[in-house]
Amino acid sequence: MLGLSLRLILCSAPFQMFTNSDEAVINKKLPKELLLRIFSFLDVVTLCRCAQVSRSWNVLALDGSNWQRIDLFDFQRDIEGRVVENISKRCGGFLRKLSLRGCLGVVTHEYFTQTGRTIEKLNLLSLNGCTKITDSTCNSLSKFCPKLKHLDLASCTSITNLSLKALSEGCPLLEQLNISWCDQVTKDGIQALVRSCPGLKGLFLKGCTQLEDEALKHIGAHCPELVTLNLQTCSQITDEGLITICRGCHRLQSLCVSGCANITDAILHALGQNCPRLRILEVARCSQLTDVGFTTLARNCHELEKMDLEECVQITDGTLIQLSIHCPRLQVLSLSHCELITDDGIRHLGSGPCAHDRLEVIELDNCPLITDASLEHLKSCHSLDRIELYDCQQITRAGIKRLRTHLPNIKVHAYFAPVTPPPSVGGSRQRFCRCCVLL
Repeated sequence: MLGLSLRLILCSAPFQMFTNSDEAVINKKLPKELLLRIFSFLDVVTLCRCAQVSRSWNVLALDGSNWQRIDLFDFQRDIEGRVVENISKRCGGFLRKLSLRGCLGVVTHEYFTQTGRTIEKLNLLSLNGCTKITDSTCNSLSKFCPKLKHLDLASCTSITNLSLKALSEGCPLLEQLNISWCDQVTKDGIQALVRSCPGLKGLFLKGCTQLEDEALKHIGAHCPELVTLNLQTCSQITDEGLITICRGCHRLQSLCVSGCANITDAILHALGQNCPRLRILEVARCSQLTDVGFTTLARNCHELEKMDLEECVQITDGTLIQLSIHCPRLQVLSLSHCELITDDGIRHLGSGPCAHDRLEVIELDNCPLITDASLEHLKSCHSLDRIELYDCQQITRAGIKRLRTHLPNIKVHAYFAPVTPPPSVGGSRQRFCRCCVLL
């Protein structure tokens, strides 16, 4: 239905649908300038519906100033390429933000060639999951979108280093680029990009498995404004490249290196010494990290708000003690599969400065030493919204119930295995197992 609305409005002569409401009271009482201002707050679907009310509303709804921000995600595959082209043309140069994520059949090299000047003022473009994107498409972008600042090409797996070289030549104002899962990109593409786009603040390189330390060295040397960096599952990177990032990007606030199994405590020391503004750190499955590294980090990065330490199997209560003392802004903490964590570590966390007003989420899945005592230590965390307790064998329903008396709105995610039935006494042996009987 959403796609049909767009086709009716933009690809046909819809005047036969209009009522005789041009003389309605609202049109007589309110000046068109005020009506136009009201229309500017409406989304794409509502604008299309308003455009079918009357001739005057059709003009107002389709005024280019109302189409500065367009997100067609709700239409997804249903939307046709010619509809998107007509939308771009109707914007008359007003278009600033365009999201075509998920529109698999729309975005091709021809689309950007045909829209041309109508998108030259675009500063945000999302093509996430548009699998027909190629190097030719990015070449067109570099020609027609010189003011582009935010570009999302995640999962556009056909693009190569040629795309990054084209963007570096035509889009020097780029501040945020997402090329996650574009696994053909190597250090050569990164080098071309960062040398020509010194204002980069966000780089999302998740799943770019060919990237090595050399690529990170280029980022560290040319991106002093970098705030966010995602290198999840870039399994070839090591301490050497990440230390260069820390030394060159002092404004770094968010770093994700989950799944980068080669990194050690050297990274945590480098972050502590060079990146005091760090707020988000995700190091899940980095099994070489220890209490020693997290102690240095906590003592220097006091603005930490979110930490994902899942499967950092060497950490103990020592890490929690340091976080409780030095990180008063901590809101989200994942300790799943950290099997050395005990009730004592949770006790320190629950009595720390972040506990009463800040801590919102704590994940403790598969922490076998955690008992109901930990829940008692957390009952004073008034901001706690969610706690994960899957496979915590020593947690009981009674303990959770007591926690809820203090925090009635908390979401508790836990799993209790069914009790194994006792062996039957006397009588004949059951022919089927208990599962089959239930079925």
